[in-house]
Order: sequence, then C-alpha cells, then structure tokens
Amino acid sequence: MTEAKVVVKSQVGLHARPAAMFVQEAIKHKCSIKVESAGKKADGKSILQVLSLGVKCGQEITLYADGPGEEEAIASLVKLVSETTA
Repeated sequence: MTEAKVVVKSQVGLHARPAAMFVQEAIKHKCSIKVESAGKKADGKSILQVLSLGVKCGQEITLYADGPGEEEAIASLVKLVSETTA
C-alpha cells in the first residue's frame, strides 16, 4: 500500500469539477484508491463518496492506493490535487 498526504489547492476544495477530475483520474488506475479527510474515508473512484468528505481549500487529505500501479496512481493524483487551483 502506498500513501501520500497532500494539501488541496482548488479554491472550491474537492467539490464539483475538481472532484470529478479526481475521480476520472482515479478510474484510470487498476489499484484501489481511498481518500481520507478529517477521519472519514471514501472510495476515490466514487464521485458521491469524494463529495461527501466536504474537503475545502487548504485542507490536507491522505491518499491511499493498493494494488497494481499504486505508485503511479498516487503520483498522478497528488499532482492533480496540488496543482488544480480552479
């Protein structure tokens, strides 16, 4: 299992468009992906679960990936979350 902590840069947090972009990227990978925020975990491939976390701008989240290609999945998701500002 690979994990990484990242601060959300998007002005709206992981809501609407940034959450959709996150899930679209997560679905590209074969490994399982989880997102943790404020003690709550969500399936990174489920838009409803990601939105239910209510992640805001500047909040730190932890990403977990387990399975084939987990390092690549974490790297691409960390890059997406830390660079998306819209």
